[in-house]
Amino acid sequence: MKTIFLILSLIQLSAILPWQDTLKENIQTIDDDFSGNIGVYIKDLDNGDVINHNADRSWYLASTIKIPLGIAILKQVEEGEISLDDTLVLRESDFVDGSGDLMYQKPGTEYTVLELLHRTIRESDSTATDMLIRLLGEERFNEIFTREIAGQDMGYITTIMQVRYDAYSEIHQNAENLSTLDIVALKEYTPLTTRYNELLKLLAVDEPETKLESIPAAFERYYERGLNSGSLQTMGTILEQLRDGEYLNSEHTELLIDIMKGVSTGDRRIKAGLPGETEWAHKTGTQIGRSCNIGIAYPQNRDPVVIAACAEKYTELREAEEAFQKVGRLVTENWF
Repeated sequence: MKTIFLILSLIQLSAILPWQDTLKENIQTIDDDFSGNIGVYIKDLDNGDVINHNADRSWYLASTIKIPLGIAILKQVEEGEISLDDTLVLRESDFVDGSGDLMYQKPGTEYTVLELLHRTIRESDSTATDMLIRLLGEERFNEIFTREIAGQDMGYITTIMQVRYDAYSEIHQNAENLSTLDIVALKEYTPLTTRYNELLKLLAVDEPETKLESIPAAFERYYERGLNSGSLQTMGTILEQLRDGEYLNSEHTELLIDIMKGVSTGDRRIKAGLPGETEWAHKTGTQIGRSCNIGIAYPQNRDPVVIAACAEKYTELREAEEAFQKVGRLVTENWF
């Protein structure tokens, strides 16, 4: 009996492994043809098949950390610490350059936690994100994140505004004295060489006094610190456990996934490679020289597939988006 079982197991492995190896080779080809590096994690939630391409190393996660933030907020709701109907007052100090339009709204305006959650994930609104982190407290959020969501292998999560302070401080220590409005104003200057020159004016320093000679170089140095970073394997597991209801009750699980299905960014990323009828509950993330797209694909007539991908050190964002599209097409060809 044991011999028969062993033979059947070997037959199954011989049927699975070549298919997986071919898919891994296809992903490697995407990576080889790409100007930077990519990481990809795919898990079939039907049979547990996993494809891992650089997914167990650390990646800068950008705004994809807003999904764990959403989980943490809703966990606090379930514990009675906050309510989705609670209101937060927009402060001038909350303004963050980035996606969303809250930074253009009048200070003193009130927003419910639920509205901020929608804006944080669907619109990737950076100001809404930092308001929710302020509500939880940065230390408390990280405690929930590491103890109850992700485990210990993820980097410390900061506010989005702190990312700017940390990166610009790699150019000169005077960056810590900038106001939030100073940093928001820098967003208006493009290209990045112009922004760099304007930053030096705000810092009141000359270029010979700086530690680095460009904003991209400053962000590359910042990424080395491992903040707001983690493995795609862990992020994929977070998505799987969210879908399985391991973090939240059924009402809040459905709420968060529905919000993710309505994300307004990323049409040229993984979604572009999926069949048009596929529901895609996801989050994008974009920073200088870094981009990500993670989510759960809900095809018709089969169980979902978790897909998590990040890209780094590329020449243009367009190239990263094309790589993500190719990953989406591979999923379509092999699973749907």
